[in-house]
Amino acid sequence: MAIALPEIDPVAFAVGPLRVHWYGLMYLGGFAFAWALALARSDRSWSPVRRHQVEDLIFFGALGVILGGRLGYVLFYGLDKWLADPLWVFRVWEGGMSFHGGLLGVVIALWLFARRIGQPLLAVGDFTAPLVPIGLGLGRIGNFVGQELWGRPTDVPWAVIFPRDPQHLPRHPSQLYEALLEGVVLFAVLYWVTRKPRPLGFASGLFLFLYGLFRFLVEFVREPDAHIGFDLFGWMSRGQLLSLPMVAAGALLVGWSLARGRKREQP
Repeated sequence: MAIALPEIDPVAFAVGPLRVHWYGLMYLGGFAFAWALALARSDRSWSPVRRHQVEDLIFFGALGVILGGRLGYVLFYGLDKWLADPLWVFRVWEGGMSFHGGLLGVVIALWLFARRIGQPLLAVGDFTAPLVPIGLGLGRIGNFVGQELWGRPTDVPWAVIFPRDPQHLPRHPSQLYEALLEGVVLFAVLYWVTRKPRPLGFASGLFLFLYGLFRFLVEFVREPDAHIGFDLFGWMSRGQLLSLPMVAAGALLVGWSLARGRKREQP
């Protein structure tokens, strides 16, 4: 037995010609949470970011997310469409954001911000890592409300039938799986880990490793993009292919960080 999802208007409210989507509100909620947590943690003695610098950090991060996410989607998932219609990249209201592109955009933004405040990139990355997951989780809830990025057909008791699915099949609510893993679980782990000072790069590496792992696993029950299908071996999706470098880089960074920390502890 599947759960029939009621039709939910993806537009939360409209003011004249301006339409505000739930997905956009989720982004705002994620940035607001990151801002509040950054302010709360900026007063710690070991924090590389001070209270008066938090506003700039959120600004740089937001630019990285939006520009990187859009350009990443165009390059990773819609290159043919962009080549046929170059102006499509600017029509963000039509949808299309990539986490992996957003990650690259944030890394570049954090590098610029770190240079501006005279701190190592990894130190700023460690500070930023626990600020991100709640925004990711809220974004996946926005995907669920907007009936996009749904899961593959299944017969599990909690399967969902999306009104906009032309096949009307019971599907995995993969957006909620990602909201739980990439949002709640990832935040809980990083929040606990960063309660006290850790070796440089540890939190950044843990974020990369766990997000890549969670995304790779959820992709097994997430419907691949119809215009892409599977990239490798007849079962690996584009999301899984892009997540593997994150898992590898995260594992290497965690290993390097722990080794560096042990070396410093030796007399």
